[in-house]
Amino acid sequence: MSYEHLWGVMGGTPHAQAEMTPAQTESAPSRPHLSLVPEPEDYDEFDPFDPASATNEQWQDRALCAQTDPEAFFPEKGGSTREAKKICTRCSVRTECLEYALAHDERFGIWGGLSERERRRLKRGII
Repeated sequence: MSYEHLWGVMGGTPHAQAEMTPAQTESAPSRPHLSLVPEPEDYDEFDPFDPASATNEQWQDRALCAQTDPEAFFPEKGGSTREAKKICTRCSVRTECLEYALAHDERFGIWGGLSERERRRLKRGII
């Protein structure tokens, strides 16, 4: 397919650079500099670890699911959730897990012994 019929429409040749006058260059909005790495002046001094200020997400280290196959907790659509729910019934941090899933709107997997559908129903007050 030829694009020659568009050459006059799009500035002469495909991907042609637009010529800007100095006045246009000054009035053109500039793009902000984006970086995935913070600048050194954005770093704060490292604070020592304070266990009292640690998040409650440390329950994840004690969760039984962290010691088992994650595929059991994220079955394919229509797959069995029985094994994951059985593990959840024996887990000491089941309540924290469910609270986390509800607070963070986890949409996939078994969390706190409940499936996605069961968590949605719980949020709506059906369960």
